[in-house]
Amino acid sequence: MTPFADIYARAADRKGGEATLERLLHGPKPDAELAALADDRVLAEMTRRIFSAGFVWSVINDKWEGFEEAFLGFQPKALLLQPDEFWHDLTRDTRIVRNGQKIMAVRDNARFVSDIAAEHGSFGSFLADWPEDDQIGLLDVLAKRGKRLGGNTGQYLIRFLGKDSFIVSKDLAACLRDAGLDIAETPTSKRDRTKIQDRINAWAEESGRSRTEISRICSMSIGENYDAAALAERMGGEE
Repeated sequence: MTPFADIYARAADRKGGEATLERLLHGPKPDAELAALADDRVLAEMTRRIFSAGFVWSVINDKWEGFEEAFLGFQPKALLLQPDEFWHDLTRDTRIVRNGQKIMAVRDNARFVSDIAAEHGSFGSFLADWPEDDQIGLLDVLAKRGKRLGGNTGQYLIRFLGKDSFIVSKDLAACLRDAGLDIAETPTSKRDRTKIQDRINAWAEESGRSRTEISRICSMSIGENYDAAALAERMGGEE
């Protein structure tokens, strides 16, 4: 396997030097900050990621104040008390994107967040306590117990919440394959996900960097070479 130092050097060269590359990086939140996340903010981020999936992110961001109002500030307990009519009315509410299945996912995920909080004190505490070297296990929990939180949506969720994580973007997969990892071009199988987890863990130990940084460095080391402004506009600041 290619040493991570070589991948870092390639990314730095593409971005115009180490100083420029480092300015494009950010690490995860400290565990204490993760643990302090309020459950309503977790549900809000779940909702933002779900509605952003397959949609223009800027549209969701521009309407976000309306989302906060329509979904009662994303307070799980308040949402779980609402009758069916409340949810039906949201399908005609112009403050939000009126996708019925995604709207109902908010109700399901309010229950998910509430259940996890009851088991662990808060969803943030659950997230902070989950080991960084088992991201695929965390994603399995999101996919099985949450609603519409599988695949890339779950990966973006934990990244935007601030958990140390990698995102298997097209560029990250290409970087891993180029480094010698035997995975599919679009790696979605459990076998491939395990290989990716093991390789990211090995590079984290080798480099001393977070998995968040490793993910971004790999993605910037290959493929289309976007500048900083284009990166931010293209993916909301992520890969």
